[in-house]
Amino acid sequence: MSDVTPGSALHRRSFLKYTGAIGAAAAITTTLSACGGGPESTNETGDEKDGLESLTVVIGYGNDGSWDPTQTASAFAMAGNHHIYEGLLDTDPITRKPYAALATAIPKDLKTATSWKFTLRSGAKWHDGKPVTADDVVFTFARILDPKTQTLAKGFFASWLKEVKKVDAQNVELVLKFPFPDGAARLTLAKIMPKHVFSKPGAWDKAIKGLAVGSGPYEQTAHHPKSNTTFAAFADYNGPRKAAFKKMNWLTIVDAAPRVAKISGASAGAQIADNVPYANIAQLEKDGLKVEGGAGMNNLFLMFNTAHKPFDDVRVRQALHYAIDRDKMISAALKGHGKASSSFLDEGNPSYRKAKTVYGYDPDKAKQLLKDAGVSGLKVNLMAVNVSWIVDCLPTIEESWRKIGVETTLEPQETAALFTKLDQKKDFQVVAAASNPNQFGVEADLIMHYNYGAENLWMQYARWASDSEAKKLFKMMDQATREADAAKKTEMVQEYIDVVAENAVIYPVVHNELMTAWDPDKLSGVRAQPYPGINLLQAKPAN
Repeated sequence: MSDVTPGSALHRRSFLKYTGAIGAAAAITTTLSACGGGPESTNETGDEKDGLESLTVVIGYGNDGSWDPTQTASAFAMAGNHHIYEGLLDTDPITRKPYAALATAIPKDLKTATSWKFTLRSGAKWHDGKPVTADDVVFTFARILDPKTQTLAKGFFASWLKEVKKVDAQNVELVLKFPFPDGAARLTLAKIMPKHVFSKPGAWDKAIKGLAVGSGPYEQTAHHPKSNTTFAAFADYNGPRKAAFKKMNWLTIVDAAPRVAKISGASAGAQIADNVPYANIAQLEKDGLKVEGGAGMNNLFLMFNTAHKPFDDVRVRQALHYAIDRDKMISAALKGHGKASSSFLDEGNPSYRKAKTVYGYDPDKAKQLLKDAGVSGLKVNLMAVNVSWIVDCLPTIEESWRKIGVETTLEPQETAALFTKLDQKKDFQVVAAASNPNQFGVEADLIMHYNYGAENLWMQYARWASDSEAKKLFKMMDQATREADAAKKTEMVQEYIDVVAENAVIYPVVHNELMTAWDPDKLSGVRAQPYPGINLLQAKPAN
């Protein structure tokens, strides 16, 4: 699961719009006629008579989160939206290099310009047949930048993008506050949406519930939050990445066993699945499937409630990190598919360097830190999301903390239940959950702002934004965002990551691989992502 950056004074309804695994579960009742009544057959696009003109996909995450591209952090919805919508620029799912999508070209003066001009692709149409125009682009960015509307996307744009102006029906201008070349890759996070659809009263609520009308290679044909979402190739698509399958059926199967069963064996009902459990890799490979992992920012993190003593004391937070036997966790729970965190960023990130504070396994140091903090007989209630690999890691945390005299109660629960408690500002001590900002990109500035920022939702959860160390951090982050020199900016980012590591308010324990499995006899061109979901815009039937 991933969650969100922005927002102040968010009430429960707003929060449900933001989160990945939480959200409205009702199917939409307009535009998508198949959404009336119960779920259709989840095998509808997998019939053998269709061959691989029809593709069945298994996603190991819930499909009941928001589908509004300006709001969602849902792994399922974000992956689906990449096939339905386009940005002015989109990015390669692995390299994250920008390419022209709804726009015809990438501006050539990204490094120094404070104005980017884009011409829209001639003949681009919405899935309802109406033409894409500059008004749609202005409409989308107006929502993202609206100071009165809290959107997840705002956190990725508001710091550097001043406004978006219409030049004429096919041309727009983005006016920047300062040169910001990293913004080109971020444009994929601003999926352009049709004004004539989403300016109608109540349309944004429908987008949350599943309404999706884009200009991309696939159109959504049905949406059932508890079971599946279906897609069809859009006949009028004239962009760079055309649909290779006439139909797709994406199933949501969160539980590991049925997810694996759906893709394995002679009666396999799907051709590709993400979130493959480590314990099943060998058997799936033996059955002839291709299984590959993607290593990136996916991580198990600990978040402390700094308003709940003694977790306001940095020594206590550090002690609980030093106490964890990460090597045992990686071996026992992750089956070797992980690395102990040595920075907030994973080792493969272009801006990575080892943080000055690295939480190696040191129970003696952990005990001393607790003693220095005057803490003894500490009892911790560790709330956790029930994502399967997170649950597998919890016993190692409990055992490690017990060895330094900390009694731990483990409380894994549905993701929706946990984050609803946080949204309602209920008291807690420590949370263990999964996060992967790589859903949004690999840029360090973006990743760090995802969790840290003065008005960041995560900071509200941790109750840390008013701390003097936090204020110092936010100032350092703002200065780094504005730095034009790439080398100096990287140095500044690394410096403030040291502050994040030392304070350990929200901090990763391990970074782990995410595994994808597919049938190579039926699919080609698949690349395993280091973040949840799949991207099939370059995949095609084998042979």
